[in-house]
Amino acid sequence: MSTSDRSTYENSTKGFVVAGVTGFAGVMLMTVAIFQILEGIAAIANDKLYIRGLNYAYQFDVTTWGWIHLVLGLIALAAGFGLLVGQLWARLTGILIASLGCIANFAFLPYYPFWSVAIIAFNIFVIWAIATQMTEEA
Repeated sequence: MSTSDRSTYENSTKGFVVAGVTGFAGVMLMTVAIFQILEGIAAIANDKLYIRGLNYAYQFDVTTWGWIHLVLGLIALAAGFGLLVGQLWARLTGILIASLGCIANFAFLPYYPFWSVAIIAFNIFVIWAIATQMTEEA
């Protein structure tokens, strides 16, 4: 794509929509990342904060879950920032981290069901927004 074609695309309605969806994906990913980081810090700081209600196949120590959520959150925060500044690596990383976030929160359901479902929903919005933005640019 030449410079004039790219400039025309960026000034078009389609380019504006793609930029808006990209911004939405970046902000949502950073919001989910902050939630994951807070969830991780809470689990690491106080093992007794989360109480497991049912026996579940994916039983880890709450501190282990805290570290999993903290690491996912930190990577998601970097990917969200990368999306906002237009980095290509951030798109693929964002989808991967949001997918892993869905899986981790599904396995975390017995400890905090409502919060886990909310984070899964946010991650699905992030995946949708990034995938839509990638489709629009193609």
